[in-house]
Amino acid sequence: MTDTNTDHAGTDHTEDRAEGETGTEAPAARQAPAEVPRPSGIGPFGWLRWGWRQLTTMRTALILLFLVALGAVPGSILPQRGQAPEKVAAYLEKHETLGPWLDRFSMFDVFAAPWFAAIYLLLFVSLAGCVIPRAGKHYRSMRARPPAAPRNLARLPQSATYETDASPEDVIAEARTALRSRHFRVDVAGGAASAEKGYLGETGNLLFHLALLALLFALGLGNLFGYRGNVLLTEGKSFANSLGLYDQFQPGRAFSGGELAPFTITLDDFKAEYEAKGAKRGQATAFNAKIHYRSSPDARAKPYDLRINHPLKVGGAKVYLLGHGYAPVFTVRDAKGNVAFQDSVPFLEMEPRNLTSEGVIKVPDAEPDQLAFYAILWPTAVASEDGKQIVSAFPAPLRPVVTITAFKGDLGLDSGSPQSVYKLEGIGRTIQPIKGGQKLLEPGESFKLPGDAGTVTFDGLKEWTSLSVNRDPGRIPALIAAVLAVLGVATSFMVRRRRVWVRASAGEGGRTVVEVGGLTLGNPTSEFDDIVTALRGPQDGPASEPGETPSADGPSGAATESKE
Repeated sequence: MTDTNTDHAGTDHTEDRAEGETGTEAPAARQAPAEVPRPSGIGPFGWLRWGWRQLTTMRTALILLFLVALGAVPGSILPQRGQAPEKVAAYLEKHETLGPWLDRFSMFDVFAAPWFAAIYLLLFVSLAGCVIPRAGKHYRSMRARPPAAPRNLARLPQSATYETDASPEDVIAEARTALRSRHFRVDVAGGAASAEKGYLGETGNLLFHLALLALLFALGLGNLFGYRGNVLLTEGKSFANSLGLYDQFQPGRAFSGGELAPFTITLDDFKAEYEAKGAKRGQATAFNAKIHYRSSPDARAKPYDLRINHPLKVGGAKVYLLGHGYAPVFTVRDAKGNVAFQDSVPFLEMEPRNLTSEGVIKVPDAEPDQLAFYAILWPTAVASEDGKQIVSAFPAPLRPVVTITAFKGDLGLDSGSPQSVYKLEGIGRTIQPIKGGQKLLEPGESFKLPGDAGTVTFDGLKEWTSLSVNRDPGRIPALIAAVLAVLGVATSFMVRRRRVWVRASAGEGGRTVVEVGGLTLGNPTSEFDDIVTALRGPQDGPASEPGETPSADGPSGAATESKE
């Protein structure tokens, strides 16, 4: 048998050597490992799930909230077309290189820009995807049983141990009653009572985030279905809430012109008060526009004093007082002696401190040549310090003086091309200045134009005010959401979750050993000591610290202090 084994061994060795010499099989140490199949990837649905999880994290929501705040910065620094298109035009004219680049990135329409809307919508989706599932989990946690008592209550941040003559069942029953009287949710199982409260703090946290969602929704609602328009109204004139009568109108994306309420406003009188003495001389102290309005064509007219921060509420909209200025009244007669123009003309301020203003009068009905005038108004005209020019010394109309420069020719109004009412077009081309057609006028004075071209009379002075009509259907929901958000965040800071466990077991000498443990989110509170005192009662003596054995005569030691 030995020889046979030897022969077999030798035979096997020879065969292996022969195979190695022929090279038909590599040694085992040098053989390549078998190729493991590569994973096929998570697939498109896996990537979508991963992207959704990243979007709905609180970190992403905070980043998006920061981007919204950052994106709103240009809207508060740069002029916006929705509020001041004339300032945007002036900025573009002054910054010929930087202005067009800023306009390409919608820096003059920040809150209507696609990139701002994208951040806004992503923030809304992120908050919704984060908060709504949390609200469901929180609701289930509130209805779930309090967690079971840990094995070793002495390891908790707050704990106490004492002995009593009452039975374990009586101790647990008494603990259940005492904890419920303190508004704990209590569950008894396995010889221990588990109690929990303070879910209102998490409720406040969720309320804050849900209110923030509602606030974003309300703002979007206002931007979709609301509108904002500006109109200039002179004393004695009326405004009807119609699209064609607005000087500037900015509708929401889903707004329809048929939603405008049919109210009318008439400006009866406008008064501005100014400081007359001291370092603040000329500074405005009060504006008051006396108006009357009708909420519908057949409604009774109602008076109202429109002031700063006291808007008029009518037709679901609010009417705000924005600014004011002067509107001189002129009468223009043409070369034939016919009255070609008689009305007030709003002037725009050139110098805001003392309201030096400028304006133009266009008279397309004059014959045989159309007439136009460029005028400057000084509300309180005085000579400058060097005596070479006229300046205004006070914004109130104490001595109004107007200087006019006359032009004649074709105003270009018949061509159908739009023109600004505050600017003369075609000077030197279609209209020419009248030689000697300059004159300084006070109220009641007239000026006969050279060449019998006509006559212009400065009849007097009226005032105008600019009104902002704003309808925002999301205003009240936004206010409610903001109040709820403040209440929610205050509650989340004031209320903390607390848990208390009470275990009673038979001890030596027929007495019952009671263990009490407490866990508070954040720093421990004194409520735990009050609970221990209420459970122990005066007859059981003081509680012992964890790990301290009570004496035979009774427990010793003090109640456990809060430990981190």
